[in-house]
Amino acid sequence: MPSWQARIVSSLTRLYMKRHPTGDEMKNVRFLRSRIKTTKFLRQHVPKAANVEQIDDGQVRGEWVSWSDSPHPTIYYLHGGGYVAGSPASHRALTLALSRVSRSRVFALDYRLAPEAPFPAAIEDAVEGYRWLIKNGERPENIIIGGDSAGGGLTMATLIALRDAGAPLPLAGFCLSPWADLTVTGQSVITNNNRDVMFYGEAVRKMAPVYLADASPDHPLASPIYADLSQLPPLLIYASNSEVLLDDSLRLADRARGYGVKVDLRIWDDLPHVWPVFVRFKLPEAAATVSEIADFIRQQVETKSPARSVA
Repeated sequence: MPSWQARIVSSLTRLYMKRHPTGDEMKNVRFLRSRIKTTKFLRQHVPKAANVEQIDDGQVRGEWVSWSDSPHPTIYYLHGGGYVAGSPASHRALTLALSRVSRSRVFALDYRLAPEAPFPAAIEDAVEGYRWLIKNGERPENIIIGGDSAGGGLTMATLIALRDAGAPLPLAGFCLSPWADLTVTGQSVITNNNRDVMFYGEAVRKMAPVYLADASPDHPLASPIYADLSQLPPLLIYASNSEVLLDDSLRLADRARGYGVKVDLRIWDDLPHVWPVFVRFKLPEAAATVSEIADFIRQQVETKSPARSVA
């Protein structure tokens, strides 16, 4: 049973976020951007012991988040927002928490958004960001890549693109409620249409073409559940049993296991989509999930092997 804090957050999220989409794509985009954009009231205060450093280095933009005692490893974080909204600032509460609890540095990428920069711009930026980390001294075997929602799908697409390019892969990856099927064919889009406190299934269907533009929705870099997932590093995947994207996580985990990838799939009950972002509001389930991700990272570091690459 979800905590009383989670029930309150769910009720407020339903009031603030859940809307039937219109036929106007840009109106839907503007609505999502207005809801995800960080306001002064919601902005995470940066404690004195933490450091946030803005990066603008040619094609790579983002921010480093760290604490005084977080020398390693490095989390490469890709924010969610339906590929049309969000930023490192909108997810700073989560990246600060991940950095503090896992004692890691976090680099949150500010990738280009659709419809101004549709598929595959986000993937190009994510791959470039990873190469930038390596170029600036980060070792692949010390990098954990992760993201939420669209950023979870982007995490998988980035791993696939890096593998196909023969690049050394990160140590591991984690996905929070990943959007991994832009064909939007999962049954949970229908069965959880009313239970999901953040989105209607139809809203997900209408957002996919905004990102895809002329690309096929079953392209493996747009919908990783249709991709060859062989030779990828260990994955940790989270989802709520009440969200419309539940089947994306279930099918992604099954697909990855079918290719021999080690997958830890964790399904929580009756929580909002990407509930760890609510760590700012003292949500117990959010804090617990951040701690579990930190444990996963520590386990991977303790058992790490030299970085793999595909020739």
